[in-house]
Amino acid sequence: MSKAFASQADLSEKKVTFAELGDGLYCLTAEGDPNSGVIVGDDGVMVVDARATPVLARELLERIREVTDKPVKYVLLTHYHAVRVLGASAYGAQHIIASSGTYDLIRERGQQDFDSEAQRFPRLFRAVETVPGLTWPTLVFERSLTVFMGKREVRILHLGKGHTKGDTVAWLPKEKVLFSGDLVEYGAAPYCGDAYFREWPETLEKLRTLNAERMVPGRGDALMTPADVAKAIEGTQGFLRAMTREVEAGVGAGKPLKAVYDAAYAAMAPRYGKWVIFEHCQPFNVSRCYDEMSGIADPRIWTAERDIEMWKALQA
Repeated sequence: MSKAFASQADLSEKKVTFAELGDGLYCLTAEGDPNSGVIVGDDGVMVVDARATPVLARELLERIREVTDKPVKYVLLTHYHAVRVLGASAYGAQHIIASSGTYDLIRERGQQDFDSEAQRFPRLFRAVETVPGLTWPTLVFERSLTVFMGKREVRILHLGKGHTKGDTVAWLPKEKVLFSGDLVEYGAAPYCGDAYFREWPETLEKLRTLNAERMVPGRGDALMTPADVAKAIEGTQGFLRAMTREVEAGVGAGKPLKAVYDAAYAAMAPRYGKWVIFEHCQPFNVSRCYDEMSGIADPRIWTAERDIEMWKALQA
């Protein structure tokens, strides 16, 4: 392979930041690694995205214990990807919350995704042997679920398809703080291997109408002003529309996947090439977009074997 596969060469440790967005609201960020959120209520804590392994989850739990001794009662899964969910067992939470779309994807392809992502992100799956198995939700909802953590109201919303078919956000209407999961990225390339390109920008428009004043994106720094929130949403939409435009043109011209990948990479790298994990994501992104523009409505399952075959074909 002409380029190191996915993120296998990304082995340097990142600076971890535990930032406060408001009273009892925090996020763990690490220079473009996947973010996690923390919501402290009157009677307990909600963790938004569990991290990839129990060992990494315990590092977040140590940060939580610096600000509260309340028990972790809820873990919210914003989507099904292994890097977000497999650390859940470390928290001892009473409830693991997910949308029905996320539950379906765990059931359909959870093990394949585990094998695939652990191969792609060796640093993020430190102590992978501590993962007890797939993470299964205990509370599943269709469109919305409101959790009252004492007086603190948390609205858990599935606004539409995007990064996956089951994307979920946590919205605190009083505080106007949003935890977006990977629906929104900031300074990082969206991963679109399981995406719905035509629907994702529309879902982001629904997200915009919440008028969040602060936001924790899937990757990147916590966004502390409405202007930064808007910039992140617009940046994610711009990336998706650029990808769709390039790939749709190639498919319409009858070009094979490799030619479409080369053209899309050349068109997008000048603007987006310095975004975190762009090199990792682009082959997966173009492959999925090519499928969708060719009439394959739902993402095909990524396996460890398919990952390698695709990467070799596009990087040749």
